[in-house]
Amino acid sequence: MKKAGYSLARRLSMQLAWQTALGLGLFCAGIFAATQWSFEDKQRTYLAAKLTATRDVALSAERAGGLAEMRKQLQTGVARRVGTYLELHAADGELLYRDPEVPQGFAKAQRLDFVLPLAAGDARGVLLLDTAEDSRMLGRLALILLAATLLGGLSAGLASAWRVRRTLRPLRTLADQTRAISPERMDQRLSLAEPVAELQPWIDQFNAMLRRLESAYVQLEAFNADVAHELRTPLAALIGHTEVALSREDRPAEALRETLTGNLEELQRFAALVNDMLFLSRADRGATARCGAPSRLADLVRQVVDFHEAPLSEAQLRVDVEGDAELAVDQPLFKRAVSNLLGNATRYAARGSAITVHIGLDAQGRAEVAVENTGPDIDALHIPRLFDRFFRTDESRADGHVHHGLGLAIVAAIARMHSGHTMAVSGEGRTRIGFAVNRTPKL
Repeated sequence: MKKAGYSLARRLSMQLAWQTALGLGLFCAGIFAATQWSFEDKQRTYLAAKLTATRDVALSAERAGGLAEMRKQLQTGVARRVGTYLELHAADGELLYRDPEVPQGFAKAQRLDFVLPLAAGDARGVLLLDTAEDSRMLGRLALILLAATLLGGLSAGLASAWRVRRTLRPLRTLADQTRAISPERMDQRLSLAEPVAELQPWIDQFNAMLRRLESAYVQLEAFNADVAHELRTPLAALIGHTEVALSREDRPAEALRETLTGNLEELQRFAALVNDMLFLSRADRGATARCGAPSRLADLVRQVVDFHEAPLSEAQLRVDVEGDAELAVDQPLFKRAVSNLLGNATRYAARGSAITVHIGLDAQGRAEVAVENTGPDIDALHIPRLFDRFFRTDESRADGHVHHGLGLAIVAAIARMHSGHTMAVSGEGRTRIGFAVNRTPKL
């Protein structure tokens, strides 16, 4: 069972709510701590002032009239407020003074113990200040601050959820657009009415991938159609020849031999077509050339020219090799590419003319091999498609029984396997088609 994914909007909203609540909580805790310290400082200040007044009155009265006068002055001469209490004891524990209103007990009290140096000996005293009201105020403040923290976090969560959903709306728009893409609608592209800087690189990459997929899909459909066209005619011929051979019982052995020979030629053409398609498939999957020691390319080209001696002689063509370069290449692949170019030039070169093979280095140090011939110009519209599979400038495919249209596609594949590229120009009666391979250091 597929695991359900989490909601990015919900997670962001919760995180923002918790962060807001935490921030408010820390802020409110600071307010509470500052208020509590202020209350305690006020209580300590009051007790200190009360102690100073009590000390002055007690010492003055005790010197003037003894303990009796001191008790009288402490009761009438020291300002008191509700919630305070004073008590004095002699060193031996005897009670010297106590406020008339004895508290039953403070729920919360601030206590200050002190020593009073009397003539009769040191007296120990205690001052109490009822802080219950301050504590109640602090409690109410704590509840208010806690409620503010919770409400602030909840409000921040709701506001964040609304804001996050609005902010993530472009993602939902892209998801809807992506859902609408199908093999029947490969031309669809992702876009936003208002570009988003964080999403635009992803959109650009996705659209580029769609363009590549569309191109591959179109090429695949064209490839399937071309393969079907290439196979249909020879298969029909094979079936027809075989049916004819089987329909006549008295057919002589020589006629059967001719039929089988013709069928064998068609089958060999099938095998060549399949091998070429498998080679192109390997190249498309990223196969690379196996380069050995550096070789002189002119020598490899001359070997190919010697192999084509018969068709060249029949077309009354001569081949000139100009230039040279030393390069580490996959020799069988390199010679196959040159052979395809030379065979192509032989078919279209004017009878009795010369074919020139140019070898040299380009500005980037790559070795270029180009085969140039005299003959009909190639339409400029066809130049970009020359290296496509099964492409022929002659739509009638008059030579389809001999050439299946993969020769230049194989040249392009071999160039890619050598990290190179192809080139083609045609005009003023001259056509030049070739490829380049990357230069490698000598071994």
